[in-house]
Amino acid sequence: MYKYEIEGGFPIKGTVRASGNKNAALPCIAATLLTSEPVVLRNIPDIEDVQVMFDILRFLGAAVERRGPNEWQVRAPDGLKSEVPPEQATRIRAAILFVGPLLARTGKVILAPPGGDVIGRRRLDTHFLALEELGAVVKIDGQYTFTASRLIGADIFLDEASVTATENAIMSAALAEGTTILRNAASEPHVQDLCRLINAMGGQVSGIGSNILTIEGTQQLHGADFAIGPDFMEIGSFIGLAAVTRGELTIEDVEPNDLRMMRIAFAKLGIQWQIHGTTLHVAAGQTMAVNPDFGGQIPKIDDAPWPGFPPDLTSIITVIATQVEGTVLVHEKLFESRMFFVDKLIGMGARIILCDPHRAVVSGPSKLNGSILVSPDVRAGMAMVIAAMCAHGTSTIHNVYQIERGYEHLTERLTALGAHIKRLPDTGSRGY
Repeated sequence: MYKYEIEGGFPIKGTVRASGNKNAALPCIAATLLTSEPVVLRNIPDIEDVQVMFDILRFLGAAVERRGPNEWQVRAPDGLKSEVPPEQATRIRAAILFVGPLLARTGKVILAPPGGDVIGRRRLDTHFLALEELGAVVKIDGQYTFTASRLIGADIFLDEASVTATENAIMSAALAEGTTILRNAASEPHVQDLCRLINAMGGQVSGIGSNILTIEGTQQLHGADFAIGPDFMEIGSFIGLAAVTRGELTIEDVEPNDLRMMRIAFAKLGIQWQIHGTTLHVAAGQTMAVNPDFGGQIPKIDDAPWPGFPPDLTSIITVIATQVEGTVLVHEKLFESRMFFVDKLIGMGARIILCDPHRAVVSGPSKLNGSILVSPDVRAGMAMVIAAMCAHGTSTIHNVYQIERGYEHLTERLTALGAHIKRLPDTGSRGY
């Protein structure tokens, strides 16, 4: 276990390259099981969740080879195991993504209940219902067992636009007999990347970027060489960090189309940036004042399925709002426990009213003071890093494993930008 010690009050300045999209890397890693031929994946972030996914691949019988920085090759021969190792499954929610491709390749999957962020109930019903539509039989008895003698394409309407359920359905349908139409599908950039990878492997997925996907099943997919896109969640985090520390930052290798709704939300807090090609620049001296809605009304920033504001950034934008002049309502619609971390911000001096598990009214700017914090999940953990970097004094953040599940070489990259942050062994027994 490690902890961060952060001395706040130092503006960041410099240039950073956007990492590969964590939420694209994980399903693409799982999708390498859809073929027995080698698949090369590029721009894969060097983070904890990725390493757990590769550990699962090795257990299942795949050969995993690191070919260079952020580049991996996977070959999944015939004879794969059907049981996802329980120890790894309980560490990472993305373990559920192995169900679709393993079911298509082996006809059977055994999975322990997957772990992941503690942000409230995260139902798996949509996965089960979609796979049943394709011909799978699901048994729940302390673990999940999926069997299918054959998968047959179907016209499926998902009961919610779940990202991972959409991804599981796509991967299963890619090797199913016939055509699958997937309605009310998630359409986030990471879902689009998975679709493009499957097409690069010889699959036929159309409607990419929309909520209706058509997958023409095929008997066999082949190898591919594929690079995933940039992590727009990380980009949003770094933009916020630059703004609240009153710094200046250039971010390279961004995808401008992924940032359009984010730009609208950040503009409500007086934060702007310029993009030239794939390079984004956050200038120093941001306005940092709430822009009221027409008629002088208090604005609301609320998350929604893509192309709405990403739910993973609600924690980040809540911290940013504490440093902005004015009042804003942050509405987290999708997870009932994600906003509970704000009590730590209140303890640091933030002026926040938590109305209910989903809504918080934030008034700023507030002087934050260094504190002792514990990271509950990836995004709230990064939000705490941002709060600590704009706070007065020193903060200690425990359970940083949760942060490093999603942010590549964070301390090294922030140090290079001028942050005063140390990653130290955490020897205390705190029951995280």
